[in-house]
Amino acid sequence: MKTTQYVARQPDENGFIHYPETEHQVWNTLITRQLKVIEGRACQEYLDGIEQLALPHDRIPQLGEINQVLQATTGWRVARVPALIPFQTFFELLASQQFPVATFIRTPEELDYLQEPDIFHEIFGHCPLLTNPWFAEFTHTYGKLGLAASKEERVYLARLYWMTIEFGLLDTPQGRRIYGGGILSSPKETVYSLSEVPEHQAFDPIEAMRTPYRIDILQPLYFVLPELKRLFELAHQDIMAMVRQAMQLGLHAPKFPPKQAA
Repeated sequence: MKTTQYVARQPDENGFIHYPETEHQVWNTLITRQLKVIEGRACQEYLDGIEQLALPHDRIPQLGEINQVLQATTGWRVARVPALIPFQTFFELLASQQFPVATFIRTPEELDYLQEPDIFHEIFGHCPLLTNPWFAEFTHTYGKLGLAASKEERVYLARLYWMTIEFGLLDTPQGRRIYGGGILSSPKETVYSLSEVPEHQAFDPIEAMRTPYRIDILQPLYFVLPELKRLFELAHQDIMAMVRQAMQLGLHAPKFPPKQAA
């Protein structure tokens, strides 16, 4: 597993996590800025979720506050985890309707981008859509499949997750909108993903699993769902048969240069 400079904060005996004021300020900067950027760009289901969560602007929310809303809407909750977790733990959590949230926030020096998912990425990027039954059902199914999958199959499932839950787009009557949490927590990618620069392809799960990606660049290609309900429909199809088909067909050539060695 990769290493990280970040250390997740531990709760006190009452389950309360104390963050220093400087970290609350980082949260405030991130949420204030990002709420402006997503206007007219985020999908309605996500905006509905943001409204339900009623995230504070002046401080980092406590996980219990998020759980109250998620459990009341879809039965999900968030689980406190260290900065990076193994695939196995990730699938175990999703399979039990728990979304992993690392309880640290990025430093002011890494305000625009960091490779590890921090509390802002997880709560602002992903939790709003976990109030949506279609999205929640797909995420739950995904966790159960990942738990039973082989190491090789998990790599293909990881690409499906990346191209949907992290970096997915949606066609709506109002135009193209974002639902992927990796985009919605990044000001740069929020604007870029809907521009003419990257390639946009109609969503096809097998194609998504065959598409290589890099985590440290703006995505060259985004898959576009016809509607969010498509994820719910996918959850009720034989995804593992699609994984085996994708494995048989093999990977597409990457649409990005190889990563330079450090």
